[in-house]
Amino acid sequence: MTPLDDLAFFQQLARAGSLTATARELGLSLSAVSKRLKQLEARLGVMLAARTTRRLTLTAEGEHYLARGGLILEELDELENGLGDSFSQALGGRLRVNATFGFGRRHVAPLLSSFCVENPSIESWLELTNFPLNLSDHGFDVGVRIGEPPDSRLVARRILVNRRVLCASPSYLERMPALTTPADLAQHSCLVIRENDSDFPLWRFERCGSPADVQAVKVSGRLASNDGEVVTRLALEGHGVMLRSWWDINEHLASGALVPLLPGWQGVRADFYALFEHRRHIPRRISAFIDYLQQEMAMRVPAMPLET
Repeated sequence: MTPLDDLAFFQQLARAGSLTATARELGLSLSAVSKRLKQLEARLGVMLAARTTRRLTLTAEGEHYLARGGLILEELDELENGLGDSFSQALGGRLRVNATFGFGRRHVAPLLSSFCVENPSIESWLELTNFPLNLSDHGFDVGVRIGEPPDSRLVARRILVNRRVLCASPSYLERMPALTTPADLAQHSCLVIRENDSDFPLWRFERCGSPADVQAVKVSGRLASNDGEVVTRLALEGHGVMLRSWWDINEHLASGALVPLLPGWQGVRADFYALFEHRRHIPRRISAFIDYLQQEMAMRVPAMPLET
């Protein structure tokens, strides 16, 4: 067996999740699959997985071998498909995408759906998580998240300019105290998204025209949720002030259901980026999908008003 055969075997083993399932898929005996895994580990000099007949758990070395090996197999597949389709524009292959729940549901999921309609040979998988996952460790091709990554091994393409907007409903505005500076939020019912056990969420603002002038304010309120859509509903029903992303509430602002607050100050930038691993040859399905995101997102979310 060649190293590429070993890579393909281990990839199938990891996807199946057990020795028994792998044996069934490959049409081999359980002992033959177990023996091959032992031979692979002996060749590499490391343990790749802890296993029983029913379950297989990858070690750190196994996770690394799977992630990096998967990229090698993908590049080989891309090369071979490219040789056969030199004069074809068809895209194919596996496309795994990670995004956060709210933005992923609202925008990434429908765009991935339409992209796959246009490219029926694409095999897609979208995983939504509260927090971004490491692309290589989890085998993702593209990650959609806020902010450029600190990891120099990742390439970032901005797909949406975004900023958080302080706002409230007209019914709340009728009875709210004056709000002229970020510090005045201490007198308001603030609707917060609690994603951990911190007592006071921190809202950050910058003065319009002077981005270096930043103020961070600890806010609190009697109503909170770990879900952004719930917080938006509470704001629409007049329960308080919230700080939410432009992409999520621009329709409510346009209709007047929500009103922007604190003129002269604005929430900090929270642009969305599509991230992918830096490599010598980027598979066409990845670059094409990111191009598609960048193009279509501009038509789904209107541009933010010019900063004053």
